[in-house]
Amino acid sequence: MKKKVLAIALSAAMALSLGVVSLPVMAEDGPYKAALLLNGTLGDKSFFDSANAGLTALKEELGEDVFDFKVEQMGATSADEAKWEPTLYDYCDDGSYDVIIVGTWQMLDALTKASQDYPDQKFIYFDEAFDYSAGGENVYNVMYKQNEVSYLVGAAAAMMTTCADLEKVNPDDHVIGFLGGMENSVIKDFLTGYISGAQAVDPEIQIALAYVGNFYDSAAGKDLALTQYNNGADVGYNVAGSAGLGQIEAAGDADKYAFGVDSDQAALLPDYAANIPTSALKNVGNSLIRAIKLDMEGGLGYGALEYLGLAEEGVELVEDAHYEEMLPQEIRDKVEELKQQIISGEVVVPTFLGENAISQEDLDAMLDATKVQ
Repeated sequence: MKKKVLAIALSAAMALSLGVVSLPVMAEDGPYKAALLLNGTLGDKSFFDSANAGLTALKEELGEDVFDFKVEQMGATSADEAKWEPTLYDYCDDGSYDVIIVGTWQMLDALTKASQDYPDQKFIYFDEAFDYSAGGENVYNVMYKQNEVSYLVGAAAAMMTTCADLEKVNPDDHVIGFLGGMENSVIKDFLTGYISGAQAVDPEIQIALAYVGNFYDSAAGKDLALTQYNNGADVGYNVAGSAGLGQIEAAGDADKYAFGVDSDQAALLPDYAANIPTSALKNVGNSLIRAIKLDMEGGLGYGALEYLGLAEEGVELVEDAHYEEMLPQEIRDKVEELKQQIISGEVVVPTFLGENAISQEDLDAMLDATKVQ
């Protein structure tokens, strides 16, 4: 891998937040190069688009003579899976990339092997925990406290479903929906936060739960979401990548609500904006900007896992004019109160990840308590 001498002025605050700042950078041996390998495609209006948008913004900020990147769309279907590991190895063999970026639990095995076979290649791994017991000194791992932002979504959804001021709900119901892509630990972390937030404001809340079985089949996602709406759910939450777009389409057809995820889906899908109160952001793009800037100055913590939550702006709820127009003041005030309580530590949101994770039995008990009757 080519060596670079980079002079970078980076404030100490940058190491503690995800804010995007302008850096004076000089590259003496060509630009810093990153490869973003997606086990999916762009256009999901969600997770992968966020990653690509972050690197695009960084290139625009620093200039392509300082930072450049290539994005490889490897596809998300079962037929595409066979090429994920060979493609990762091809980029490692290339040897010209300062860092190779991959994400999600589906890339864990391939990354584990590649990090061992290419000890001089640096990797950034996002949205799934890396197992450092087998090495990984060349892997920086970033995870997000999606349980925290999902707590806010759950609270808002529960308040919405009994709000007489909202025309798309039946205020006599206490039913909200959750549509997951696949039943893995990260999606369960979203679900854990969502249930906890909903129960915090409405102990009688019922939650209709469904999994698509993948992150790309939007038609299946729509069918499942329509079933939830037809069975009484007024508000849904899609955590299913491209498949989750089906829930938003279903919300439009059923004249109901669906919270967006990972990107500002109300802005990206204007035809459905009236059905999307706001979106829960997992700031993948900003976290990659932060990581690469730290790497440029030699300060990125390889060989370690870092969690970013509401306090670190690793996750957030979009609180713009559209959000203010969609939700009554009393709901927004309560959401803000809960957010500040999480940031201060007054409220600790249960998680399905990490050292303090609840068990599957605990989650099952939460699901039983909120099962649609």
